[in-house]
Amino acid sequence: MVTSHRAKQGDTVFALNQWYIAGFGWELDRGTPLARTLLGKPLVLFRTPDGVAAALEDRCCHRSLPLSFGTVEARGLRCGYHGLLFGPDGACLEIPGQERIPGKCRVPAHTLAEKDQLLWIWFGDADHPEPLQSPPDYPWHADVRYEFRGDVYHYDAPYQLIHDNLLDLSHLGYVHLRTIGGDPSTHMQADMRVESVDNSVRVVRHMRGSKPPATYAAAWPFAERIDRWQEIEFDVSHLRIWTGAVDADTESLDNPARGGFHMRGLHGVTPETATTTHYFWTMATNRRPDGGSNMDQVFEQTALTFEEDKVVIEAQYRNQQRFGAGPQIDIHVDVGANRARRIIAGLTAIAP
Repeated sequence: MVTSHRAKQGDTVFALNQWYIAGFGWELDRGTPLARTLLGKPLVLFRTPDGVAAALEDRCCHRSLPLSFGTVEARGLRCGYHGLLFGPDGACLEIPGQERIPGKCRVPAHTLAEKDQLLWIWFGDADHPEPLQSPPDYPWHADVRYEFRGDVYHYDAPYQLIHDNLLDLSHLGYVHLRTIGGDPSTHMQADMRVESVDNSVRVVRHMRGSKPPATYAAAWPFAERIDRWQEIEFDVSHLRIWTGAVDADTESLDNPARGGFHMRGLHGVTPETATTTHYFWTMATNRRPDGGSNMDQVFEQTALTFEEDKVVIEAQYRNQQRFGAGPQIDIHVDVGANRARRIIAGLTAIAP
């Protein structure tokens, strides 16, 4: 395992030798370049007509116009200033009116992989510019039992504040009263266990005999009381959160094949800069028992909850800036978030 890898942006370091989510495949379907800054690097993403997805530095090596101002052609991306054509690997393929192409006429490229309708980008250190492993799998996007949709939010806050929020779902009872919340005391007193393996953290929370929150009651024909679960899996670049419920006392919450209402969320938390973040998310849900779709409703409700989180996290960060690095206490629900922060700190530590 490679551990001494880091990238510095301002006073913040990011873990390298990782696959990060750079966007969604459908964002490149329009055939136009997409400008996006990731881990402090201004990039342009595009897909050639034959299906090759690419990520290049968003700067023409001739006169520095952003390549995202250009156009996608059969062989690559053409600069919108003087027409230099660059292939998916960053090499210049054509200079209009000039036969000779200097060897230095190229732009840096990053490995971009399209998988499960996600765009995964490799950020390696100087010793590992090429991927050390394949991009993560996310099979729920292709599972016939589920429908899914996704979106992207831009946060004016550091990425680890979003990690903290997702690893501590006790806040649902206070922040998301209109949707997935429910009784606050139920969330704060949930049965919880936290496990850590290598660079991952898993938080499992069970809330038995609780009242269905608004989103659940509208999406599924529950009886009066439900047994809820929240299973959160943290990796350095993304989190997978499986939440849902069954009618109370009907199934074991430890059975991986349990029925009921399922919401499987993917959360790609990719730093833009030291103080801003791209939050790529999808939500997959199963159909109602009668076969009807609840995707429209679940997507709208999920988007509303994430907008509520965004307001809270950005306000939290503004207050941290206003008050400075004052003391903060930890409570019982912070175990998962604190372990994740220790993992990031270890991966970004300055090598001796």
